[in-house]
Amino acid sequence: MIMPLGAGSFAEALDWTSEVYRAAGAAMKTAGKLQGVADEGGYWPNFLSNEEALEYLVRAIDQAGLKPGANVGISLDIAANQFATAGRYRLALDQRELDAAELISLLCRWIDAYPIVSIEDPVAEDDAAGFAEITRLVGARCQIIGDDFLVTNADRIDAAVERRSLTAALIKPNQAGTISETLAALAKAKAGGLGTIVSARSGETEDTLVAHLAVGLDAGQIKVGSFARSERMAKWNECLRIEEALGSKVAFAGRSALAFSK
Repeated sequence: MIMPLGAGSFAEALDWTSEVYRAAGAAMKTAGKLQGVADEGGYWPNFLSNEEALEYLVRAIDQAGLKPGANVGISLDIAANQFATAGRYRLALDQRELDAAELISLLCRWIDAYPIVSIEDPVAEDDAAGFAEITRLVGARCQIIGDDFLVTNADRIDAAVERRSLTAALIKPNQAGTISETLAALAKAKAGGLGTIVSARSGETEDTLVAHLAVGLDAGQIKVGSFARSERMAKWNECLRIEEALGSKVAFAGRSALAFSK
């Protein structure tokens, strides 16, 4: 994923996102790497390694006429729970298996080598120690987000804050189950000094509630998917309409929305 950190408005952020999305697609198509589009609108590539994907993304940012790191940063949703078994992680592309310490070391090397500013679920959902360790190592310069680790639950957020396990919380209304529980989770995260990201989910509709929650609750960040498919674009366009309606009453947060450890 990309984060248009240097944009001056949401409209400019969408424009940059469109340019990078198109540049990435064109590059992969030319190289015979593009297989299709996934269910959240992201490209479905055929890469030989994870690092190759990162290299393509950096080049796409550059080809869009933007500066990697300065204008646009990279955000990774590792979703480590999806390839974890009994405390070990199977990296299929690399055909190797890592323990938690080795996975954390790999992610830290990526952060050093690429303009990665945010990582979500870097280790499995039951590895509180792993979350705390990567936050200790890179949390001052890379946002560490909990999704599966927190499941938009106020009690889990409270425990994570106490352990200093992360720097930001993903807030999913339909994961919490009710608006009241969503508000409670977001309030708990803010009270604990965490950044907040209001998020849509897979299998979405064209409902735009998350756009209003993100702005109305001053979450700072929103995540709804890629720059394709109507259920994703409906939410981006609603954010654009909100910015147009509110005018000078709102400002695009950009880089200042990122949550780092202090």
